[in-house]
Amino acid sequence: MKTMNQKVMISAPATATSEFWKGIRDELPLQLGVVPFGLMFGVLGIASGLTPLQTILMSSILFAGASQVVFTQLWATGTPPVFVGASVSVINLRHVLYSASVAPYLRQLPLGWRVAIAYLLTDEAYAVSIKHFQEQPDNPFKHFYLLGAGLTLWTLWQLSTTLGVFASATIPEELSLEFVIPLTFIAIVAPTIRKYPDLLACVTSGGFALAGHALPWNSGLLIAAVGGILTGWLAYRFREARMAR
Repeated sequence: MKTMNQKVMISAPATATSEFWKGIRDELPLQLGVVPFGLMFGVLGIASGLTPLQTILMSSILFAGASQVVFTQLWATGTPPVFVGASVSVINLRHVLYSASVAPYLRQLPLGWRVAIAYLLTDEAYAVSIKHFQEQPDNPFKHFYLLGAGLTLWTLWQLSTTLGVFASATIPEELSLEFVIPLTFIAIVAPTIRKYPDLLACVTSGGFALAGHALPWNSGLLIAAVGGILTGWLAYRFREARMAR
């Protein structure tokens, strides 16, 4: 039984503005890895032979850190365009999975909203948004949360890339900014590994990547991505079949 001294905490109803700012606040801590990543890509873009304008535009048009890095690395080594396109496409297949994951929560939105959010649906924005959607599936303003998270990442990615482009000659190699890339993705992926198929997919993909690192045109990445996805899918199917018995 409650006493008179006990206070009942009632949360304020969600609004478009509150959801937008909450998305920004939740996304900001992840920028500790994103900003060095963007700096590194700006430096890498110039080193690969791209012009400053080309490097900056790639961050706003392609807007996918991992595939941007792979693109510049393959471009610098004179890889045939078909392999460059295939590598970037396979790496970006994860965005299809992100879209399928958030679609049930956003299907009621107009086409314009869905197109804008699809552009902003990157790794870090998805990581915080899907958790929020699962916790508040009936929140009518939850798409503003993804908008805030996505715009935060987009803005800092553009700024850090631009800074990396113009500071490429002054950033010392001792900083080893390229090491930020795996750290960033480990920080994103690790909290989502909750079931055996998730772990199996990660281990398989990592094993293929290590085994195929010497293959030409970075084709080992293609094998690792396809192998990890296929292994995870088969593991989930096997798990569901066993549970259905």
